[in-house]
Amino acid sequence: MTPIPVSVDQLRRRVRVALGQEPADLVLEGGQIVNVFTRRIEPGNVAIVDGWIAGVGAFDWPAHEKIQLHNRPLIPGLIDSHMHLESTLLTPAELARLIVPHGTTATISDSHEIGNVLGVPGIEMLLTASEGLPFDLFFTASSCVPATAHEHAGAVLGPAEVRTLLAHPRVLGLAELMDVPALLAGATPVLEKVRAALERGRVLDGHAPAMSGRDLMAYIAVGIRSDHESGTIEEARAKAAWGMLVQVREGSTAQNLAALLPLLLQGELGENWTLVTDDIFPDDLRQNGHIDTLLRRLVSAGMPPVEAIRHASYIPARHYGLSERGAVAPGYRADLVVLQDLFDVRPDMVFKNGRLAALGGEFVGALPVSSLRAENTIHLPPLDESRFRLPLRSSQCPVIEIVPGQLVTRAGSRPVRVVDGFWAHDPERDVALIASIERHRATGHLGLGLVSGFHFKKEGALGSSVAHDSHNVIVVGTNPRDMLTCVRDLATTGGGFVAASEGMVRARLPLPLAGLLSLERADVVCRQLQEVRSAARSFGCQLAAPFGMLSFLALPVIPELRITDQGLWDVAQQQQVPW
Repeated sequence: MTPIPVSVDQLRRRVRVALGQEPADLVLEGGQIVNVFTRRIEPGNVAIVDGWIAGVGAFDWPAHEKIQLHNRPLIPGLIDSHMHLESTLLTPAELARLIVPHGTTATISDSHEIGNVLGVPGIEMLLTASEGLPFDLFFTASSCVPATAHEHAGAVLGPAEVRTLLAHPRVLGLAELMDVPALLAGATPVLEKVRAALERGRVLDGHAPAMSGRDLMAYIAVGIRSDHESGTIEEARAKAAWGMLVQVREGSTAQNLAALLPLLLQGELGENWTLVTDDIFPDDLRQNGHIDTLLRRLVSAGMPPVEAIRHASYIPARHYGLSERGAVAPGYRADLVVLQDLFDVRPDMVFKNGRLAALGGEFVGALPVSSLRAENTIHLPPLDESRFRLPLRSSQCPVIEIVPGQLVTRAGSRPVRVVDGFWAHDPERDVALIASIERHRATGHLGLGLVSGFHFKKEGALGSSVAHDSHNVIVVGTNPRDMLTCVRDLATTGGGFVAASEGMVRARLPLPLAGLLSLERADVVCRQLQEVRSAARSFGCQLAAPFGMLSFLALPVIPELRITDQGLWDVAQQQQVPW
């Protein structure tokens, strides 16, 4: 349970308002109140004082201000219980501008991206920058910085650093435990982090793609109680059966809702599911919405609206110890959403702590001045085109095969074009060169591999400083010149996304804060994101989120093949792939 700072006078005032002895700050009158406890819809009013709900029901409370809801549904604020702030590319304030109008009043971020670059100071920077916003940004203590020992990150968060983070009141638990092999091997550093969370009574988040049987049982046995990596019905069913909260993910790169929808509609997971976005880009948030969009999909598929809403508010709040959130009831925070229609789940008014923060789909809340500043963390040695030439002894090569809409890849083997003993692009074959370059200490470590799924038909390259989870520079392309152009541009701008062809930069999205975050407004970032995606399409790439997919090809804890700054990595075998 998170600490709740409150004075005796505030508690006394709540009692007096509930009894009608003192006017409320605000009364919302004439609403259809969604009760997440009884799963019923009840007409009534809501009295609010000092940002808290003092009373709910058919009472005529005196108030300094009253708002008529005209029989519209009133629901608790929505909660995204697993996301990564840095994947939105936005500062916390700009994220608020995008998601609050969609009814989201709290998110829980595992900010291991900035942790991998700047360590504890980076996470503390985001904690400070997210204070005083019209939504609550909670965090979990990153458990795997770096994700594995098989590539080089900018920082290390050991048990001592995890304990430091867990002491913060807005850090709710231990973040997704990705290093499954280390945990199953009983590695002391990993288990010390688990122990640190358990001793504080905090939750443990999981990251268990494709796990089953005794491995999954052993993983859960240490106390891990959630997972957002279920891509199949069998996975989700097995995890829920052993008490895990199945966080049904629908982000920009990985989408699992459609696959798991039958389970949800049939009620097979019981209480053990909620909705999350994990990694989502800002233009998807602006164009498509947030958790509200996922609720609309559930309701349109036949789920009762109250049940869907309950799993996007009360269930995640209860799981993460946010005992004063997730319900429209006395003693709960006045984080409330007025819908236009219960079956449409489209927010019309959003209140955070009893204050209007969004109206008619527009953000109207107040944002503090951001304390965040640019910091170039791209440190590379001198590079030339020769570093982007892959020598081959055979024309049949191991290839990372992208699985559209999923984070898992397949280990493939394909014939490629070889010229003078080096790989060469063939527009008729869907194989591109991919490179990961250590960027924190200019060590010169550079790994090369091949990947299919980008479908480049024209010469070009895409580069990014967002490369999960060590966040080295990653670049994919058809030729050394364009790949080098991307890398040099990232080093100059401090990071971001870039597209190059014919030796020239065609589009860029600068991310000057640690190579992860923009300091621009959300609308500017969305425009720049569209520009780099358009450039990618001009090369023939048809991936919906090419930079999102590119960033995950460097994550060496998700099967089957990945690229690291050491080379091609076989996740299942935990070893480099020889050429």
